[in-house]
Amino acid sequence: MHTPFKDVAAEHAAFNTKARQRIQQTEFMTSAPTFRLCPPDSGFEVAFAGRSNAGKSSAINALTNQRQLARSSKTPGRTQMINFFSIGETERRLVDLPGYGYAAVPLEMKKEWQVELEEYLVSRSSLAGLVLLTDIRHPLKFFDEQMLHWAKAGNLPVHILLTKADKLKYGASKNALLNTRQALKKLGLNCTIQLFSALRKEGLDELAGVMGNWYRYKLDDDKNATLALNEQSLDEQFITKQDAI
Repeated sequence: MHTPFKDVAAEHAAFNTKARQRIQQTEFMTSAPTFRLCPPDSGFEVAFAGRSNAGKSSAINALTNQRQLARSSKTPGRTQMINFFSIGETERRLVDLPGYGYAAVPLEMKKEWQVELEEYLVSRSSLAGLVLLTDIRHPLKFFDEQMLHWAKAGNLPVHILLTKADKLKYGASKNALLNTRQALKKLGLNCTIQLFSALRKEGLDELAGVMGNWYRYKLDDDKNATLALNEQSLDEQFITKQDAI
């Protein structure tokens, strides 16, 4: 017997809400200046990565409902640390990777952090998924693509946020989404993708649902499987909300 669509949609919504509630329990844990100094490689980690102006800190703060949890610096080189946050327990962690793309950062420092980022993405056993943030107005720059290829080399699932979607009108946002999806296919990359606005708090539940699956959250104690959302459902949920604005 098939489960009615409304029941499935309701379960997805409930799962997303529960995942978001858990993620709001996030607390700062520690910072690591190099890959070798990261916390023990156990449990589940979800890493956030993106260019320095992609809105990574704003996204983390909006997701966790905490204004100052992730802090950004306007001075190049000040935030070159791997920051770890525990989510209710140390075995589930959110990881804020150093922003990349600062033109003023010395070349040697860039090279050093490229090595660190690649090693983390390819070698970290507890890394369950990567959230890659890219500005919707100019998505998938060179180093974004490099991060995606490293993730592919490590068999790491990736969920892409097209951030600052509030900067574009509905039609332009939808076109950017479709164009980015086509670009990913041409690159041979299979990633889920959604529109996102930290300012309007749009896309938070969808993001929490993706992370909840990576963290192996359960909808309730009686269920043995997590609920997976496909990329089309993520897009449609966001677009429906945009139509209502």
